[in-house]
Amino acid sequence: MVVPPRIVEAVASRVRITGSRRVGGGCISPAARIDTDAGPRFLKWSGGRQPAGLFRAEAEALRAIAATATVRVPVVEAFADDWILMEWLEPGVAGPAAWSEFGRALARLHRAQADRFGWPDSNYIGQLEQSNARDGSWSRFWKSQRIAPQMERAIAAGHFSGSDQRLLKAHLEALDDLLAVGDAEGPSLLHGDLWSGNAHEMAGVVAAIDPSSYYGHREVDLAMAALFGGFPAAFYEGYEAEWPLEPGWQARRAAYQVYHLLVHVNLFGSSYVPAVMESAARVV
Repeated sequence: MVVPPRIVEAVASRVRITGSRRVGGGCISPAARIDTDAGPRFLKWSGGRQPAGLFRAEAEALRAIAATATVRVPVVEAFADDWILMEWLEPGVAGPAAWSEFGRALARLHRAQADRFGWPDSNYIGQLEQSNARDGSWSRFWKSQRIAPQMERAIAAGHFSGSDQRLLKAHLEALDDLLAVGDAEGPSLLHGDLWSGNAHEMAGVVAAIDPSSYYGHREVDLAMAALFGGFPAAFYEGYEAEWPLEPGWQARRAAYQVYHLLVHVNLFGSSYVPAVMESAARVV
């Protein structure tokens, strides 16, 4: 049994675990496919690196996405401070049609909107806290709740030279005009961490896992999807067919990628600094 006894005991009121095998669960939490008296399930638990509230934030985001009946996500059955239990999604090969539908479904998810940018609570990007204080201005939210905290953390850790810092600040000054389309299009419900590892292929379907949701500009999800590759052309074609992007999306994509690259600097170190500076320079 790969699941720790304390977790087996904790979930016993929900399911009886009869077997388990380790599976990938991201870089933070150990995870397993568990056999239960109710069928297979997916279980993640605390490995000692999780911030408080991580699993609650994940559960809330998954349930918010599920409520839109757009993007396929696993059903959350239960969670606590140190574990989360959800539906097991059997891996498979999705195919081009499924990727196209995933793009369309993401566009439909983005049609679910709020009156302000942000989220009711802070949540996490990796194990880094992500502030979500509500704001009526998209560029102000992006600068104060996304870029500034990660930039200041990375500068304090000594990752950026003086010239790097000047370029990053120049990039910040360009954002008000560049991101004005976010106010025009409105706050969309985002997955928030849509890299290829969080797009789960099944037989004929692509599901989204491990969200870090909030209400923001829809292009943030597409920028993250494009950052490290792994999404086929059919995905973008499906999205465009459902909700075409406004002109100038290339420059905005670079601006949004600065944030996720700063997160990678703070999580994994200075090897991501050149990519940050390349994206910031494209914005400037």
